[in-house]
Amino acid sequence: MLYNEACEEKLSRLGFGCMRLPLQEDKSIDEAELQRMVDYAIEHGVNYFDTAWPYHGGMSEICIGKALAKHPREKWLLASKYPGHQIASSYNPAEIFEEQLKKCGVEYFDFYLLHNVYENSIGVYMDPKWDILNYFKEQKRLGRIRHLGFSTHARPDTLEEFLDYAGNSMEFCQIQMNYLDWSLQDAEAKYELLTKRNIPVWVMEPLRGGRLAALSEEDEAKLKSLRPDESIASWSFRWLQRLSNVKMVLSGMSAMDQMADNVATFSGGETQSSEEAALLEEIAEGMKNALPCTRCRYCCDGCPMGLDIPMLIHAYNDVKFANSMTVAMQFDALPEDKKPSACIACGACAAVCPQNIDIPAALAELAETVNKMPSWAELCRQREEAARKLKEQQK
Repeated sequence: MLYNEACEEKLSRLGFGCMRLPLQEDKSIDEAELQRMVDYAIEHGVNYFDTAWPYHGGMSEICIGKALAKHPREKWLLASKYPGHQIASSYNPAEIFEEQLKKCGVEYFDFYLLHNVYENSIGVYMDPKWDILNYFKEQKRLGRIRHLGFSTHARPDTLEEFLDYAGNSMEFCQIQMNYLDWSLQDAEAKYELLTKRNIPVWVMEPLRGGRLAALSEEDEAKLKSLRPDESIASWSFRWLQRLSNVKMVLSGMSAMDQMADNVATFSGGETQSSEEAALLEEIAEGMKNALPCTRCRYCCDGCPMGLDIPMLIHAYNDVKFANSMTVAMQFDALPEDKKPSACIACGACAAVCPQNIDIPAALAELAETVNKMPSWAELCRQREEAARKLKEQQK
């Protein structure tokens, strides 16, 4: 197993993400298969396990805690998260944290994260009424959290705002990053910002929910011609291994064959060349079918509504690739007069666009798409309802 040094810890470069655990026919977690996978992971040097309060309707923390308990505590590092990103009438970090320790069967978390600090949750995390950050800083002082960080799907400016607020209390940051989202979701800018601030990067969604493990036949053939004995998924992981500030790559493995393949990828093998990385970036461009916005911002100067047009075009490209939960979250946080529906189609933006993009048409299409998407509050409600039904079935 390949390792990195970060936060004064020896970390396996591959982490076991516990959001997509193996399931039985009734959609409950297959605990026997999970135990097999955890045993295999630890046997082969994986030492980082990442769960969270809402995963699998609240059952992920319980099940991974049971599976890890079969192994000596010094063999594994456990991470969980505080759900301040979820829509709620009030937030009680102490109540949640105490319950999480009990669910996982531990006295402390090796790593603990503020879950998804983004445009619509940053206010919760910074609100002195809830005092969330100070509470968890105190838990770290008490030794109940060894390392404190956060995850985020935010835009770079929001990420920077939170880093300024948190000061030096954030030891690491978990972002969505892969060779597609490097440009599609501005992961490059986030990576560079974190690297500049000497904050190590943890990666989530390295395969974009499995999308990058199942390419077109033509694209897979290109990759297989260069590395016939390696899986398509391994290409995404090796692309990330090239980035020196990526210290942890989390993979949501739901089957033993995925675990075995990923362990093999992170146990050695030939480093990805610059030519191979360029091929992946070419494939990513072909997948996007994106509007060629360069973010020159000429369009913003004459917009009578004051819209952040490059950001909206960026969201348009993301939604065109796949209806993204991240987009739903971010649009919930925008005021009505800054959403794509606020465009009055005056055409001033298109007249000055160097790329000749029909911006009013794109914003009208985006507005229609966004109106059909469930809000983040509705997504949270659906998750809570699904979790409630699952718990009732398991009684």
